[in-house]
Amino acid sequence: MREFAKLYITKKAEHSAKLGHPWVFGEEVIRIEGEYSNGDLVDVMNDKAKYIGTGFVNDNSKIRVRIISRNTNDQFDRSFFARRIRYALEYRLTVMGEDNFKCCRLIFGEADQFPGLTVDRFNDILVAQVLCLGIDQRKTMIFELLVEILTEMGQTIHGIYERNDVGIRQLEGLEEYKAPVQLQGLGECPTETTIEENGILFKVDIVNGQKTGFFLDQKFNRLAIRRISKGRRVLDCFTHTGAFALNAAAAGAASVTAVDISKEAIDVTRENIALNGFEDKIETLQANVFDLLTEMVDKKERKYDLIILDPPAFTKSSHTVKNALNGYKEINYKAMKLLPRGGYLATCSCSHFMPEGLFIHMLKEAAFDADVSLRQVEARQQAPDHPILYNVPETNYLKFYVFQVV
Repeated sequence: MREFAKLYITKKAEHSAKLGHPWVFGEEVIRIEGEYSNGDLVDVMNDKAKYIGTGFVNDNSKIRVRIISRNTNDQFDRSFFARRIRYALEYRLTVMGEDNFKCCRLIFGEADQFPGLTVDRFNDILVAQVLCLGIDQRKTMIFELLVEILTEMGQTIHGIYERNDVGIRQLEGLEEYKAPVQLQGLGECPTETTIEENGILFKVDIVNGQKTGFFLDQKFNRLAIRRISKGRRVLDCFTHTGAFALNAAAAGAASVTAVDISKEAIDVTRENIALNGFEDKIETLQANVFDLLTEMVDKKERKYDLIILDPPAFTKSSHTVKNALNGYKEINYKAMKLLPRGGYLATCSCSHFMPEGLFIHMLKEAAFDADVSLRQVEARQQAPDHPILYNVPETNYLKFYVFQVV
């Protein structure tokens, strides 16, 4: 019989938990029974002592408890986590297929009931990010199980690298660092690899690339760009690693210009261009996208008939949504002004703090101000290896639209 400390929560928190949201905030705890250490598992109870769920507790975090189970019979031993990992891996193999399984997100935090844990696979390398104390204390076991189960599935893993160089870890009382994981049976973890996505090669810098080294969530959205790129003059804004630009070139675009303010991003883009032999098809430009679009509007240039806007998250907090909205509107308005009638606009937001309804409203306002109409071609989200868990809005973050300007 397990014996965990019990945290009693408010009716509002109980309602949220019953709807499926796994977070209990500090101010929602009304009473504590028993003792615990941060990172321990605790039982969450309603004010009438009815069991709600079990999760990791951390008094240092605003999220006091992260619920991982609502089953009173779960024992939370090695077999429990092995079962969870198998669910996650079998899901990816099913929805992504064998080819895409080689490079995809294997674990997506709360959507896989591993709070605060991200694991991306790049060929034979796993890159992990741990943002939850309870998971951090059990990560060696989790990493061992990942390698063990992937091996059982006929997959080869040569190394695991932790990208825990994010400030949010401090909110959990955890230090920031990045380093290879030392596990028995694993050799030295490579720091770079080359992956293939949609038939295009990309260099992935495990140590210095953004997040875990490469953004996998736009995999199928890049294919959507291919369908409309042939023969078009393409401007890829916020190109990062050149992924959209490369897909456009592969589809037979007449010309492609890839723009980013970061020299490092442009350098990586040029490497990827050379890797695919597209030097004569893609031009790179290091520039501030806001300034570049403004300059082209002022000059009334109509050099492109497909513009792609894939900016970084303009807001990482609910407090900055208004400012972010202004930024999104500015770039979308100017892109619409630059496109000829019949041209195409691909635009997205990768922040879950920017609700879909608000983003759509912004697009309508931008179109009104630009005196154009938008004919929707596609409305898309993140790839299914980044699953959306209903009632956990934080898992639903990527909004991606393709329009024809008419």
